[in-house]
Amino acid sequence: MSDPLLASLARSLTRAPGKSERTRARFHLLDWLSCVAGARQSEAARVAAAISPHGWERASYLGNVLEMDDVHRTALLHPGPVVWPAVFSDPAAGMDMRLDAAVRGYEAMIAVGAAFDAHHYAHWHPTATMGGFGAGAAVGSLLGLTEDQYASALGNAGSVAGGVWHMRHDPGALTKQWHIYHAVRTGRDAALHAQFGATGPSAVIEGAQGLFAAMTREAGALAGDAEKWLIEDVSFKPWAACRHAHPAIDAAMELRSKGKLEPPFEVASFADALTFCDRPNPATELEAKFSLQHAVAAVADGRQAEPQDFTSEAIASLAGLRSQVSVSEDPAITARYPAHFGARINGLELVDTRGDPERPIDEDALVAKVHSLVAWGGLPAGEARRAISLALAGDDPEALCRMLEDWIR
Repeated sequence: MSDPLLASLARSLTRAPGKSERTRARFHLLDWLSCVAGARQSEAARVAAAISPHGWERASYLGNVLEMDDVHRTALLHPGPVVWPAVFSDPAAGMDMRLDAAVRGYEAMIAVGAAFDAHHYAHWHPTATMGGFGAGAAVGSLLGLTEDQYASALGNAGSVAGGVWHMRHDPGALTKQWHIYHAVRTGRDAALHAQFGATGPSAVIEGAQGLFAAMTREAGALAGDAEKWLIEDVSFKPWAACRHAHPAIDAAMELRSKGKLEPPFEVASFADALTFCDRPNPATELEAKFSLQHAVAAVADGRQAEPQDFTSEAIASLAGLRSQVSVSEDPAITARYPAHFGARINGLELVDTRGDPERPIDEDALVAKVHSLVAWGGLPAGEARRAISLALAGDDPEALCRMLEDWIR
């Protein structure tokens, strides 16, 4: 009889990450910090400042506000906004311990998430349903949990997994931010309780009344193997829009660079891109971020798809260009999804998108993102340099914690 899935996952989490994984984790840390900085003047930041005296806990409300958080394509979730607040919830851990904790948090969240199917994604917010696994694994790493304790922590976190997509029908709600906060706290508490003997169900995923039975129609296998860590497969998001709009943005920018981005704009993409982002007349900033039509119009207008390109002013000024964008599904592009996020505009087709492992952004692009979002968040330019230094080369987690406190008051 095979081991329960969480027992196997817990065993894999006791591996020691190496130098390359820690380096990769530093890039994801910097990416998360840039997202937090860019969101610090949002409504979510006002709520965050009121709910907690702790910078890490307040930051859990901000990491996904701008829709620029890192993403794993096949698991269809965003690890960074959940894992990093959990990593910084322990005031005593050293930098290497935190980086290892992040690698393990990404591993658990992605490994489980990759086993869930399209039916799950149609109804459930995977970052929420899988977030407890990520936060639990990260905090469990900081606590030095044993295999059995890991399995219990993840089992208890998984036993209350949830988070439905209905907030998409209420664009003004902060539910998406609440989902992240809830996942961070749930996973953290599950790890803390497991340390003191709270046991959990190791078959909570595949059991008769477990998550597969409740949330999927065709469950798959957990991702991961002993040869590499899943953090290496995570994509960065260069643009301030839903990830499903990024392939169209990328293709539009390619055409624009060749001087060939001319109306009318015929966009073809995968089915989920239309499900989430076929929105010809967005009325709010969030709706604009979930609009293929607006994203392509922004690029056609010479913009860089940054946060300022999705504001109310941008929505009004781009109405004419949006009206010239038509969108449709291409079954061939859908067949490659989610392993490949692609799109075609006016005959130019991209199979993978900038920021994916196949087309990675370099350190310079990530640093530019930090500078852009720090400025958007109303912070002085020196804060970008501070974040870059502390995240990429620093060995002082307390200084990172102080920086978060300074940013979110």
